[in-house]
Order: sequence, then structure tokens, then C-alpha cells
Amino acid sequence: MKIRLLSLRIRIFLAMILLILLASILIAAVTIYQYKEQTDEYNEGRLERKEEAVKASINYWLNSGSGNTFPIVEENLKLIFREKVHEISDIEKLEINIYDLAGNIAKSSHAGFVKSDAPTKLSDTILKGINNTVKHRFVDTKALKGNSLQSSYSYITDNKFKPIGILNLQYVQDNTAQNKDLEEFLIRMAYVYVLMFLLAIGLAYFISSYITRSIKTVTDKMSLTRLNKRNEKIILKDASAEMFTLVNAFNEMIDELEESAVKLAKGEREQAWREMAKQVAHEIKNPLTPMRLTVQSFQRKFDPTDPNIHEKINEFSKTLIQQIDTMSSIASAFSNFAKMPTQNREELNVVEVVKYALDIFAEDYIYYFSEKEVIKAELDKTQLIRIITNLVKNATQALEEIENKKIEVTVSDDEKNVIITVADNGKGILIEDKEKIFEPKFTTKSSGMGLGLGMVKNIVEAYNGSISFTSKHNKGTVFKIIVPKK
Repeated sequence: MKIRLLSLRIRIFLAMILLILLASILIAAVTIYQYKEQTDEYNEGRLERKEEAVKASINYWLNSGSGNTFPIVEENLKLIFREKVHEISDIEKLEINIYDLAGNIAKSSHAGFVKSDAPTKLSDTILKGINNTVKHRFVDTKALKGNSLQSSYSYITDNKFKPIGILNLQYVQDNTAQNKDLEEFLIRMAYVYVLMFLLAIGLAYFISSYITRSIKTVTDKMSLTRLNKRNEKIILKDASAEMFTLVNAFNEMIDELEESAVKLAKGEREQAWREMAKQVAHEIKNPLTPMRLTVQSFQRKFDPTDPNIHEKINEFSKTLIQQIDTMSSIASAFSNFAKMPTQNREELNVVEVVKYALDIFAEDYIYYFSEKEVIKAELDKTQLIRIITNLVKNATQALEEIENKKIEVTVSDDEKNVIITVADNGKGILIEDKEKIFEPKFTTKSSGMGLGLGMVKNIVEAYNGSISFTSKHNKGTVFKIIVPKK
């Protein structure tokens, strides 16, 4: 999983855990390095102390007057240290080798049972190293059977500080005890690190949750923000400066959004009323035109002496009454759409009510199916009949140019809802018309005001139900209505 896809809380949590792990590894590495540095310094210091002790013993032996009886010259090195080198070696517990100034071995404390690691002839590097340093001392280190062998080389001088030979000390660094101590220390540290790591996990989880809690609150509020409803502002206590700024920005956005929503809703209402006014004016003009023509014709042809004057008056009256009824139906349709009648809920057998609504249709291609004989629901009988008649009437109009006409009305239910479907094999709904099918002023018919489906949708949604449809061009359309039983 990519890091950028993780939530901020998880990323903070992982970052803190990783930081603790890196810190633990770094501390362990520094501890091991420091431990080895101290061990090396201890061994070097110990070698220097050994060397100082050996030199002190040699100087006392050479210059005390009660020890050495041979002249202190390079040629007498073997005689001078014949027995003394073994004595000093036993006291200091290390191998001692005496070389002449040319680098040839003169005397060694090595017992001879095991081959010595000391060279019989010193290299030019060692000789130059002794001669060219200020302290006239050279230290060589090499690995020996898993341990470190340190060899120090320095001058042996007479009482006038004139070099007469080279002192070599062989010191093997046995770090077994130190390594064991380090291992025990690291084990104890590992226990501490494990405990710290477990505590760090809990602390990291708490801190990451605490840091992102305010962000999650803002995120949840933003996910619930809608243009068409009242949105709540965010109130946070003890928020950081950054979160306080973010929350203020969000609350300001909510205020602006509500102002925009009010303006938008006002604009939409005004636009809707303008469109509705145009539709009403158009529908009213349709009957007014024949009424005007009828009145004008009657005015020109009116003759009181005409023996058929009563018949003409009756015909004129019928025409006017017919057009007035049309205008009245237009007014009633718009009134019903604009304000739904009060619901008169009662427990109905939906199966019987739907059957009653279909009885007004004389078409023999309308088929009715129900899974049960009784499906109870609390609905308004008049509104349910209006839903069925509108959908079936639309279906019959969609079959005007179809040969094998067929409409199927089905009623079923589940635990909580009543399901009604009206299916036809008509011409279907065009793709470009599907989004506008429930608009109150939309119609594909040459007559009518396009209020039927809009009214059905209003009724269904008043019951917290839903209406949907599927349609294929020249295949047919299926409308599906789901309304709660209670």
C-alpha cells in the first residue's frame, strides 16, 4: 500500500514508531561503538602502563649499580638481559623481546615450546617508525587467532639516554570478558527497548489520535455538508492555532454556502414560477382563442328574428361551457400540483385498491398480477388511485402506434414496503428525455400539461417512498414505485 493512500493518523502513528525504532537502533549502535572505543583505549593504556613498568625495571637494573655487572653497550645486550628478561616477563605476564639497533633479535623471554609471533628481524617500517617519532615509540597491531595482538617498540637507553637496543613487548588483547559484559548490557538494553517500544506504541496511538481528532471532526462535517440543507458549524474546544484557523475558515464557508443556497433557492423559485406562469398562460390561451372566435361569430350572425335563434344560442352556450370547463380543469391541475391534498391515511388492501383503479380502463391489453390476495398498508386511497391511473394512462398513450399492445401492473411487498410496477411494451423513453421525465412542465405528448409524473413523484415522496424507471427505445418502459407500509 502506498504511503500517500494511508490516513494522516496512521502516517503519524507509523512515523512516530519508525522514529522510536531508529532512535533505539542508533542508541544501540552508539553504545556498541563507545564500548569498543573504551575497550581499545583501555588496552592501549594498559600496554603503555606495562611498557612504563618494564622500562622502569630495566632502567633500575641498568643504573642501580647493584644489578648489572656488564658494560651498558649494544654488544652486551644478550649478557645484560640473560636472566633479567625472564624475571621481568614473569612479573608483568607478557612476552619481552630485546633487539639491537639494527633490528636483530638479541634476547627473548619466549620459552621456546611454542613458536613466537615476534619477528627475528625488525622491518624497516618499524625501525623508521621508532626513529622518526617524537617519543621514539612505534605500536603495531594485528589479528591473532580471533584476538588482537599489540606490539610496542621503543628504545632502551643507557644512563646518558643513548639508545643501546630496542624493547619489544607482545601484548594479546583478550576481550572475552569485555564482550561478555557488552552482550549482557545489550540484552538488558533490549528488554528495556521492548518495554519502551510497547509503551511507545500506545503513546504514539494516543498522540496520533489526539492530533487527528480535530481533523476528523472537520472531515466528518465536510462530508455531511450539502447545498440544499442547513449545515452545522464546527465547535472545537482546546484546538490548536492551526486547527482554529481551519475551523474558522470552514465556518465562514458554511455561512457563505447558506447565503449562496438561499440566493440559489430564491432564483430557482423565481425561475420555476416564471416557467409555470408561461405554461399557465399558454394553456389558458388555448381555450380563450376559440371562445373569442365563437363570440365574434355569434355577434356578427345574431338575428333575433331568425327562427333557429334558440338552437344557435344553445350551440354557442355549449361551446363556451366546454372551453370554460377546459380552463377550469387547467386551474385544478395546477392547483393540485402546487399543493398536494392532505393525506387521509387509512389501512388499505392495496391489491383491491389497485384493481379498483384499473376498472375504469376498458382496454383488454391491461393485465393485473398480485403475489398475494391481501397486502395491507396505511395509505391515502385517493392518492393511490391517482398514482395508478396516471401511470397506466401514460402507458396507454405510449402504445398508440404499437400493434401487439400490452400493459402489466404488478403488486408485491416485502417486510416493510409495498412494491408496484407498471410495465408496457411501448415506444420507450428517449435517452435525452430520461433526465427530464419528472419535470412538471415536461411532456412528449401533443396535448396535456406534463404534470402527471411530477404529481406522482410528489405523492410518492410524501410517503418517503421512491419512484424509478427503466426504459429501452422501441422495447418498452417499466415504472417501479416503492412506498412504506406504515
